[in-house]
Amino acid sequence: MSEEAARAGTHMLVLADEAATTRLARDIADILKTGDIVALSGHLGAGKSLLARAMLRRLAENPALEVPSPTFTLVQSYETRGGDLLLHADLYRVRSPDELDDLGLIEDLERAITLVEWPDRAGGRLPAGRRLDIVIEVDPENPETGRIATLSGGVLWRARLAIAIGARRLIDDAGWSEANREFMLGDASSRAYERLTRESGDTAILMISPPRPDGPAIRHGKPYSAIAHLAETVDAFVAMDKGLRSLGLSAPEILAQDLSTGLLLIEDLGPGLVIDADGPIPERYEAAARLLAEMHRHTLPTILPVAEARDHVIPDYDREALTIETELVLDWYAPHIAGVALPAVTRAEFGRIWDRLFDEVFETPATWTMRDYHSPNLIWLPDRVGHARLGLIDFQDAVLGHPAYDLVSLGQDARVDVPAALELRLLAAYAGARRGNDPGFDLAGFARAYAILGAQRNTKIAGIFARLDKRDGKPGYLKHLPRIEAYLRRDLEHPALAELKAWYQAHLPKLFAAQEPPAEAPAEAEPEAGPTPPAEP
Repeated sequence: MSEEAARAGTHMLVLADEAATTRLARDIADILKTGDIVALSGHLGAGKSLLARAMLRRLAENPALEVPSPTFTLVQSYETRGGDLLLHADLYRVRSPDELDDLGLIEDLERAITLVEWPDRAGGRLPAGRRLDIVIEVDPENPETGRIATLSGGVLWRARLAIAIGARRLIDDAGWSEANREFMLGDASSRAYERLTRESGDTAILMISPPRPDGPAIRHGKPYSAIAHLAETVDAFVAMDKGLRSLGLSAPEILAQDLSTGLLLIEDLGPGLVIDADGPIPERYEAAARLLAEMHRHTLPTILPVAEARDHVIPDYDREALTIETELVLDWYAPHIAGVALPAVTRAEFGRIWDRLFDEVFETPATWTMRDYHSPNLIWLPDRVGHARLGLIDFQDAVLGHPAYDLVSLGQDARVDVPAALELRLLAAYAGARRGNDPGFDLAGFARAYAILGAQRNTKIAGIFARLDKRDGKPGYLKHLPRIEAYLRRDLEHPALAELKAWYQAHLPKLFAAQEPPAEAPAEAEPEAGPTPPAEP
């Protein structure tokens, strides 16, 4: 099959045996959504029923599901464990498309995932937009067990098919064909992840990160993602992964890659957490703070290799990026959480205050800034030593920014409460490690920048969580919003942010409605005498 055909949504696959056919069925099942129609064509005995049976078992999450042929019942219904409707139709005995009206099949298409054998008997009754056609034939070069499957679909299927087929090819070529694939929770972005598990117990992670489509232009002809310097392709992850590993840090090894489709098979760093039922594990958080200090003592490159003759330029965390992020609170949090509409003059005042604060941040030389250096992306590896005990993931949006930013991400973890006392310990641990290499390290200046960037980050996240709820239909992130508001109030206690605090009090008073007594500001932290190795938890 040519690349042109694949881009048009058509793929031809050679399936060596029944196991390969079953894997194809499972791969397709994993990308199906309610309203999809899979039209299965081919001669008697070609393998349509095998494909349908394997898909239904995968969709129902029941490998022992009884799937009788619907040749005589015409339509057989099932349910997924989540209660979604599955329909399996065999139209071999249908003589006219009009007979489908008596079955009620057409009326159920929008609320079900439907598998149809002999779809030609339906005439034009199966909507083309949501229809995936699979034609399966006997492979003339391997007639006993081999099959050839041709998959084609409209525009709605192109990206899904490219990912499903590309992932299977990547997995097979890497020697993980027989591994079980299990979907893992994704993140707030469009990325998805699967855990692959071999019979031996070995595991790997499939990272699905297709090229980011441009959103609408919102400023200077650029979409939000370009202004905020969010990774457009998987290249950024590959480059940063290589860069971090070159420093002896535990970024996951890349086992296989398909850069054009946005697929990586990477090392599974395991289940080790930096939190427990009581919240942050202090020793592990302090180890994370010292890792940052170690990284920041190096002069780090701004261009990193991806592949031969292919580089990634780490973007600057510039004024435009920082500004567009803070404005999320105006566009999403203010109207949808605080219930206020802010006039242009108020928004302009907000921007003026931030401009002055950003001037201070830019006075410090920039370094690698991963932007989400917090508990979901930090993995404890007790069998490793030194800084390698901390596994790092989710760094594809890295930029060149102030060294305080990632310490803020850690000390004001968006997913778990970090007490003010522990936050001060982290600042002290970082400062002690930095002073070990740079006796002139300016703690007061660093703490001032920390407060500014803490306010910027929590302002941004408050807007993002509101946007995830209102625009993207992901209300689960709102449970973290009180924590973000509390961190922001904590940051606003720093004297450098007095003007910004006054703006928030005047225009977003909801932020202070449930205010607890202000915590001690990080600016008052005194460092430990020197770096102390983190205790073994």
